[in-house]
Amino acid sequence: MTSRRTVRIAMNGVTGRMGYRQHLVRSLLALRDRGGLDLGDGTTLWPEPVLVGRRDHALKAMADRHGLSEWSTDLDAVLADPGIDIYFDAQVTSAREEAIGKAIAAGKHIYTEKPTATGLAGALDLARRARAAGVKHGVVQDKLFLPGLLKLKRLLDGGFFGQVLSVRGEFGYWVFEGDWQSAQRPSWNYRREDGGGIVVDMFPHWEYVLHELFGRVTSVTAQTATHIPRRWDEQGEPYAATADDAAYGIFQLEGGVIAQINSSWAVRVHRDELVEFQVDGTEGSAVAGLRNCRVQHRSSTPKPVWNPDLPATEPFRAQWQEVPDNVTFDNGFKAQWELFLRHVALDEPYHWDLLAGARGVQLAELGLRSCAEGRRLDVPEIAL
Repeated sequence: MTSRRTVRIAMNGVTGRMGYRQHLVRSLLALRDRGGLDLGDGTTLWPEPVLVGRRDHALKAMADRHGLSEWSTDLDAVLADPGIDIYFDAQVTSAREEAIGKAIAAGKHIYTEKPTATGLAGALDLARRARAAGVKHGVVQDKLFLPGLLKLKRLLDGGFFGQVLSVRGEFGYWVFEGDWQSAQRPSWNYRREDGGGIVVDMFPHWEYVLHELFGRVTSVTAQTATHIPRRWDEQGEPYAATADDAAYGIFQLEGGVIAQINSSWAVRVHRDELVEFQVDGTEGSAVAGLRNCRVQHRSSTPKPVWNPDLPATEPFRAQWQEVPDNVTFDNGFKAQWELFLRHVALDEPYHWDLLAGARGVQLAELGLRSCAEGRRLDVPEIAL
């Protein structure tokens, strides 16, 4: 016979697209739909979201839509509730550091989107305060749980590549300016004063992807751009884009691997998925996206010859082999929520913590500084 244990989770920022779709609906509500999280010891963990935000009508409508009973626009009151176990933050970056600090002071476990703060000093301060308070803490690092990157990790673990030489990443899509078609991203993303910019948004992702799969980033060279300087906001009003909408980075990794990653909201997609990573090694290569992964082994690598006077006759893309799924892949956000909840409930190991989040903030900070100073910068190791 199983018993049910409820964990109440204050969810701040769930009226935003990511907080609502991925964290509430596809993660915690999906867990509830299947009866909760089986802890394997005769106990089922039942997540009880408490919605937090600034717009009471939006919160009430969301709660009613999903049969939830608790919502509030008063974060301080929610954090003062001794029955709240976990504080989750999916707000805009500029509001995150203060809110997480309050939650730590209130003794809540912390799970948060990234970046965790607007600067490295603030991110490290949160990590130190959480450790001193003895609360558990985790940072969303969702791309590690994508099917394509899980297949890539399988190849790495199996030694498929031999010695890894380089990583090439392409991320991005065309975000409409907002005048004749509505933009797919909120306007604050393009205002530096509001915490916007593709470097602060995407470099934290690239840090943990590179760190976990290939090695710690030891230096960065970056060039940023604001390709579209004028955009239109949610009310149809024009505004000046003050934040970078594209970044071109070169990362030296521990062990000698070189990574190049282009990130842009001003690029039209000519690839199979919105993000792809090509990994080249002495024994083979792979191209991994969100879901798919294709490989080419040394033994089946063709021998092209450069001849610009003749049309290409080799079907290069057809010469790669698809990596099979072999397992059923769950939603990546939900998979990481399950690990964090087990960490809280059972004290199981969990290393994607606020220090890991601080490394992402550090890389973004150094990437922007690299562009401003026009030089390569070392990325020192950080510790609490």
